[in-house]
Amino acid sequence: MTYPLIDPVALDLGFIQIHWYGLMYVFGFLGGYGLAIYRIDRGLFPINREQMSDFLSWIALGVIVGGRAGYMFFYQPDRLIDDPLSLFYVWEGGMAFHGGLIGVIALTWIFARKHQVAPLALGDALAPLIPIGLGLGRLGNFIGGELWGRPTNVPWAMVFPKADELARHPSQLYQFALEGVVLFVVLWLFSSKPRRRGQVTGLFLLGYGVFRFIVEFVREPDSHLGFIALNWMTMGQLLTLPMIAIGVWLLLIRKESLDARIS
Repeated sequence: MTYPLIDPVALDLGFIQIHWYGLMYVFGFLGGYGLAIYRIDRGLFPINREQMSDFLSWIALGVIVGGRAGYMFFYQPDRLIDDPLSLFYVWEGGMAFHGGLIGVIALTWIFARKHQVAPLALGDALAPLIPIGLGLGRLGNFIGGELWGRPTNVPWAMVFPKADELARHPSQLYQFALEGVVLFVVLWLFSSKPRRRGQVTGLFLLGYGVFRFIVEFVREPDSHLGFIALNWMTMGQLLTLPMIAIGVWLLLIRKESLDARIS
């Protein structure tokens, strides 16, 4: 298939260029906020509208700071050691989901404690909204022609001009479908009924971890890292293993044991 060449710049104002990838972040936050308000009005969120507006800025900070820090620590550690200030070179691009997730988890915990809300209850309310941003982010990767898949001869393979002349898996679209659409539907339906605290968060961690682990088999490893374990495991797969383990633990552990551990 022919890769649809789309200008990564959505709007060029001369003095500033607005990229589709950046807009996807904006759309993701707005979409998540809209659905959060929808659930708040139905009593399905542990905070009110005013608190949610404040919480949105905390989430954005966690995504940006955590995402950048995670990218440098996980994917560019040598450069970070040589040039510590590169951590702040955000204009160069480079964001890691796992770092952003850690940032969001940390600030969600702090925000929950500040407002006297159970952290896992807030996490359970937030989890079904995260796939919106994940899916839109992968569309942004596809539009930018980056993070492509491995060479293949499947009928829907595409040639990504920024890579080479080989037909490759459009792995960004696989991630959009699995981590965005499928995960959103599963979590939305699962969370529509009362669940033990921590289970929705656990299902998110497990679902994302499994989907990401699978797609990594057809996604091109980072050129400067390659396979980092067993001659087949990528950094993305390695980072999902703790997510899967914690997700299973949250889904299976008894409420009494969980409350004792997080009190």
